[in-house]
Amino acid sequence: MLGHISLGVRELARATRFYDAVLGALGYVRLWTGEGGVGYGAAGGGEELNIFQRDDAAPPGPGFHVAFLAPDRPSIHAFHAAALANGGTDNGAPGPRPDYGPAYYAAFVVDPEGHHLEAMLQ
Repeated sequence: MLGHISLGVRELARATRFYDAVLGALGYVRLWTGEGGVGYGAAGGGEELNIFQRDDAAPPGPGFHVAFLAPDRPSIHAFHAAALANGGTDNGAPGPRPDYGPAYYAAFVVDPEGHHLEAMLQ
């Protein structure tokens, strides 16, 4: 359904370090780097997440988050650890989420700019 998602950030260098680490933990790569942004996705694929420098950027309000598909449980743990090591905050440790489905396993973090993120298996 979606072609890609773009997020605005106030500090592109900090965001790039953060997203390189957390998305790398899930097997995603940086696909492009430009003066005002970076783009991520699967190696050899199209961009799925773009991060752009915007001096007036603010995260979306309550209820909005971006969920990334993870290949396995260890990558979800690596995503969570990478987020915390790169300025993110915990918003739900890795673990099963039976309320979301019998096989649902996820971790939730908030990036340094306030964007809510999830890594998940279902």
